[in-house]
Amino acid sequence: MANAQSTQENETKKKPNRVLPIILGIILLGGIIFGIKEYIYYGKHVDTDDAQVDGDISPVVTRVGGYVDSILFEENTHVNKGQVLVKIDDRDYKVKLEQAQSAQVGASAGINVGQSQIFANTANSAVAKANVESAQARLDKVNKDYQRYANLVKDGSITQQQFDQAKSDLDVAQANLRAAKDQYKATVEQVGATRNELKVTHTGVNQRQVDVDFAKLQLSYTTIKAPASGITSKKNVQLGQLVQPGQTLFSIVNDSSLYITANFKETQLDQVRNGQKVNIDVDAYPELKLQGTVYNFSPATGAKFSLLPPDNATGNYVKVVQRIPVKIKINADKEVMAKLRPGMSVNVSVIIKQ
Repeated sequence: MANAQSTQENETKKKPNRVLPIILGIILLGGIIFGIKEYIYYGKHVDTDDAQVDGDISPVVTRVGGYVDSILFEENTHVNKGQVLVKIDDRDYKVKLEQAQSAQVGASAGINVGQSQIFANTANSAVAKANVESAQARLDKVNKDYQRYANLVKDGSITQQQFDQAKSDLDVAQANLRAAKDQYKATVEQVGATRNELKVTHTGVNQRQVDVDFAKLQLSYTTIKAPASGITSKKNVQLGQLVQPGQTLFSIVNDSSLYITANFKETQLDQVRNGQKVNIDVDAYPELKLQGTVYNFSPATGAKFSLLPPDNATGNYVKVVQRIPVKIKINADKEVMAKLRPGMSVNVSVIIKQ
């Protein structure tokens, strides 16, 4: 009986254990299938998890200084382009506009005065010209009388005194003509000078108009409007606060400006082209599957745009695979885009082969 039991135990030990090879075979087969699938997948796709949602963020900056009179928005709320968001006390700027307008009125009055002077000087010039013509006519008559008296005094028909009087009249007529011509020349020059003064006055009026326009522009800056439609953020202004020109009050994340920035390794970009389709997975919304399109490539690696870019000429050179930012457009409707926020992490997969 003991011998039979021993024989049975020996036969049990001699039977091969087939469970382990089956398990190893299944694992090997699974590995082969997984490897084939990965090989096929990566032959058609280029993936990276170094990607995030980006967007255009518009800082709202004051252009004039003053005290904040009213704030017409709340942080993290949607605003439309052109919507009034902040008002600065504009009383000082209204006074400056009134001053500029008053100066413009005064300068315009100077134009009317200058035109009146031109009219008056033109009239005086016409009178002076008539005086020249009259003096010329008088000189012609006196000169003819002098010529006759000169012939008559030779044969004794007139006295020497009469001849001397004719000569004196000739000298007076010539002097009067010269005086009339000088007067006419002076009036003409006066008209020219008045016209030049009027041009200067016109320039002054134009300058005053520029001052008025500038004052209106400064006044308009006291009303701060949304530069774009989007969601307000980083509010840094309070009612009654004194703000200075160039101070950032808040920012607006623009609507419809969201895109993906994917930082691919330089060794991955061999077959990536503009216009290729992209699958996008958002970490915050695992169930959300987005589609996109490769839009363009950065002109330099991310390291070159860093605060302290690497300098390989220092001698401590270690080769590191660089990453190049690639901009990807998101193809989605407004409801989906409204869920995304700049800075969210995403995974992208560029389809390089169909």
